[in-house]
Amino acid sequence: MSGHNTIITGAASGLGWAMTQVLLSRGDSVLMIDRDQSLLEQRQRESNDPKLHIGVADLSTSDGIDAAIALIHATFTRVDILINNAGITHRSLAANTRPEVFRQVMAVDWQAPVELATALLPKLRASRGSIVNIGSMAGWMPVLGRAAYCSAKSALGQFFEVLRAEERDQGVHVLMVYPAFVNTNIEQNALGGDGGRARHARSTVGGVSEAAPLAKQIIRALEGRKPRLFPHRGIYLASLLWRLLPDLFHVAMRRKFAVELRQH
Repeated sequence: MSGHNTIITGAASGLGWAMTQVLLSRGDSVLMIDRDQSLLEQRQRESNDPKLHIGVADLSTSDGIDAAIALIHATFTRVDILINNAGITHRSLAANTRPEVFRQVMAVDWQAPVELATALLPKLRASRGSIVNIGSMAGWMPVLGRAAYCSAKSALGQFFEVLRAEERDQGVHVLMVYPAFVNTNIEQNALGGDGGRARHARSTVGGVSEAAPLAKQIIRALEGRKPRLFPHRGIYLASLLWRLLPDLFHVAMRRKFAVELRQH
């Protein structure tokens, strides 16, 4: 599994940077795509690895998605792994959220992964490569104040479950990762309903895990060509509660995320 050409979106910090370091250590060539040019350049200097490439693109816009695709084709003639890691969330009640926030969350969390994956399918078929998508427990279970994020992550999972079945005979591997709360910038940069930064602290279920151990778990699952990874047992149990006793789940969620209901 070493020596592959890998693309990671949202790679300049958090889980993306942690996965980049693991992949570089095993000999991969990695193209990091992120909207933060200064942080990308900083990471490149820190790494000082000739196999690390960087590219700037804002995946919340159609032009940015097209730019990312062009960057990939310009960097690698062969693509072995695409890791759709870039993500954005919000903390705002649906009734208080502007439509442009819904559109931005859906663009980054669903539209960009879909367009990148479908654009790269010819190269991934040729290499019998892998697509890794960072989903979320929110794609399975409703979470107060995250209507758009839950919707986007649910759509992400459904799309790539279908794509896995459609591309199986072409040799393309799809790994869906369903983490819980991870200590990354996604929550620190969460949008409020007006499109600015969310002004109240997030609520969580269970503990908040660190990016580095999760990155290693993901790469192990990638190497084993696993279809799904549920890295946090507590969240898997919560998903069972949602499916078996949804009304009880709603009671528990409203209590745990009560701070969201006070944001009227």
